Amino acid sequence: MAAPALRRSVLSLAAGVVALPAIAHAAPAAAPIDTGDTAWMLVSTAFVLMMTIPGLALFYGGMVRKKNVLATLIQSFMICCIGSLVWMVAGYSLAFSTGSPWIGDLSRVLLRGVADNFHEGVDTAFTLGAGTPAAVTMTIPESVFMMFQMTFAVITPALITGAYAERMKFSSMCLFTVAWLLLVYAPVAHWVWSPTGWVAGLGAVDFAGGTVVHINSGVAGLVCAIILGRRKGFGTEDLSPFNLTYAIIGASLLWVGWFGFNAGSALGANGRAGMAMLTTQVAAAAGGVAWMVVEWARTGKPTALGIISGAVAGLVAITPAAGFVLPGSAVLIGLIAGAGCFWSATWLKHRFNYDDSLDAFGVHGTGGIIGAILTGAFAYGPLSATASNPEGTVASVHQVVAQAEAVGVTVVWCVIMTTLILKVLDLVMGLRVSPEEELEGGGIEEPLIDTLGW
Repeated sequence: MAAPALRRSVLSLAAGVVALPAIAHAAPAAAPIDTGDTAWMLVSTAFVLMMTIPGLALFYGGMVRKKNVLATLIQSFMICCIGSLVWMVAGYSLAFSTGSPWIGDLSRVLLRGVADNFHEGVDTAFTLGAGTPAAVTMTIPESVFMMFQMTFAVITPALITGAYAERMKFSSMCLFTVAWLLLVYAPVAHWVWSPTGWVAGLGAVDFAGGTVVHINSGVAGLVCAIILGRRKGFGTEDLSPFNLTYAIIGASLLWVGWFGFNAGSALGANGRAGMAMLTTQVAAAAGGVAWMVVEWARTGKPTALGIISGAVAGLVAITPAAGFVLPGSAVLIGLIAGAGCFWSATWLKHRFNYDDSLDAFGVHGTGGIIGAILTGAFAYGPLSATASNPEGTVASVHQVVAQAEAVGVTVVWCVIMTTLILKVLDLVMGLRVSPEEELEGGGIEEPLIDTLGW
């Protein structure tokens, strides 16, 4: 009986040895997605989309004159349409595929390969920056990550409209949005947020878009305001907002949507998302209080427009810092941003006499710069610590310098490329509505006003 048993044991061992090469070369099982993280990111994505339509549309629409309300609303809506398609066709690939430190490649054009992680009808997690030393294994499907980033690409050019409100041709705005997303937004997003981006390699951090979204849009807005020139009647006529109720509703939607913007940038349902939500709330509150106090002290009374602008300034400034700082620091960031953006939107604008219609630079540009630099001054290491970086991002002079470098390169690139895009468009088709259209309420909204009886 011993011999047959021995033969069976030898045969079993041989079969195991023969099978070893197959086991060694088998592809590793795809990582399953985390359903909690995915659920939170789906909600966050919807929140960020709400920031543009209807949030920003109402916020800006309430601040222009009555004759331009519909044109302002449809600008945000149309940019949502255009931005979504541009991001799908090429923007996502340029921003988040591996490529080089300067720009992504075309491997994800038209979202090619975005469904490669489906197995037996089930999507699995993907690796951002796959094949590079900086690769990051995600816990959500690539479709969700791509869609979340799409909402950022949508709102950024929509923010710029606040600087050129009431005077850019609708057709020029459409083409400007396409070119700006591909030539300005996508490269900066790659530099800052791609694992292989060169700005990220400097050690600069941007949790949810201080440089990529707010400095980019604010500086581009300032360039637009200068190149298009001032509105007719600027400084001599009453350019008061048509309906501050719209603006307050819009600001409120922005505040709520910002939780998806900032807490969603943790890319998961975790403690860092919770801290980002908390810091976002207190920074917005501090910004609103700071603007109100400074305005009250300077003019003798607070205003509704000032208070909501201050809250948005606090939201802007905490955006790059939300996942890196503690609540006490967030309050300081909000207070500084509220006062700083009030100065930028009043004294600075009047000193240099540029017409930043709805303070795109005054709030987003200035607030983004303040927040990006203060992130380096207040960063609390344990919030961002990982196994490969156990200290995390820590407040230091070195970190402040890295943040300032990121701000500087973003400003320079944005100024150069935005100017180039505008000059080419002006040469080819013109940028500004005709004097008659500007007087009557320029462009696309005229037949809509007649139809609605406005």
